[in-house]
Amino acid sequence: MQIKKISEAILPTIWGDFTMIGFEEKSNGKNHIALIYGDFINSTSILTRIHSECLTGDALFSLRCDCGFQLKTSLKMISSIGTGILIYHRQEGRNIGLINKIKAYNLQDKGLDTVEANHKLGFKTDERDFTICSDILEILNVKKIRLLTNNPKKLNSLKKSGINIIERVPLIVGRNNKNSKYLDTKENKMGHILS
Repeated sequence: MQIKKISEAILPTIWGDFTMIGFEEKSNGKNHIALIYGDFINSTSILTRIHSECLTGDALFSLRCDCGFQLKTSLKMISSIGTGILIYHRQEGRNIGLINKIKAYNLQDKGLDTVEANHKLGFKTDERDFTICSDILEILNVKKIRLLTNNPKKLNSLKKSGINIIERVPLIVGRNNKNSKYLDTKENKMGHILS
């Protein structure tokens, strides 16, 4: 187990009150959170979103990606069905960090796509580690989920970690004229299911 539970509190939102649970990685002290909505003790499967941190999309309303749109839609969907989990996975920019993400954006401004920009900076296409999220689900005693994702890598990583994903729920939102190339690259080079 790479992670430990630290504390929890109520987080009131426009979609209702979530229980926010803070987790800490044992090796480096990095923090992640889970937002829990409703009572899922008797649920046979839980609608779950693993949302990787995106400061620009989630907090600064960037149109370069679909992240902020996915975050809002996930919270709304979870609250509308009355139960679910959103793990806020703090691995900014597919885990290259905020400053490197800005550097990648600069390269994209010059014509590279998101994958080419990561490679030019010396990173893999995707540096994220989803096993942390499996540990969080294990701590929460969640064994069966319906996963809100368009990303097969996320799906496969969780399955390998022992999470029983009984359904993939598409989350195709937020396409606009500023992020069309980005989304096309995610679909064509990273295998995301966007159509």
